[in-house]
Amino acid sequence: MIKRDEFISRFGGVFEHSPFIAERAYDDGFVGDKLDVDRVHAPLVAIFRAASPQERLGVLRAHPDLAGRLAIAGELTEDSRKEQAGAGLDRLSTEEHARFTALNTAYVEKFGFPFIIAVKGLNKDDILAAFEKRLENSREAEFETATAQVERIALLRLQALLPAR
Repeated sequence: MIKRDEFISRFGGVFEHSPFIAERAYDDGFVGDKLDVDRVHAPLVAIFRAASPQERLGVLRAHPDLAGRLAIAGELTEDSRKEQAGAGLDRLSTEEHARFTALNTAYVEKFGFPFIIAVKGLNKDDILAAFEKRLENSREAEFETATAQVERIALLRLQALLPAR
């Protein structure tokens, strides 16, 4: 069986800057001998869903703005940098960057956490369209949507780290 420190080192960043999820999954005995995508993702999601609303909000708030100041400053996690670059967010025009900045600001002002979307397979136009549509959501609906997107991001990150079942 994998040791606790190794498990947390490998999977503590799957949920952005939130190693408590991996810690609790391990400590609660959810980690078995076989580490594959399903056997790691399901317990991590269960812990995330069982976390208090404030803890889940903290996980949402740990995510960076898309094409935001952390990206410009080169301060994204390696996973976030690769994900945003894969969607072309590192190659925005001045006008596109201004649009993302305005949408990021409006979104955070309305919902209290950054816009989160699993960008794999999407381009900047897809992301902008989702941004504008989701700004129409209620806070409750958007909290659930963002939560589901965080879980999808975790799945994609695990798929890069582990074999499928």
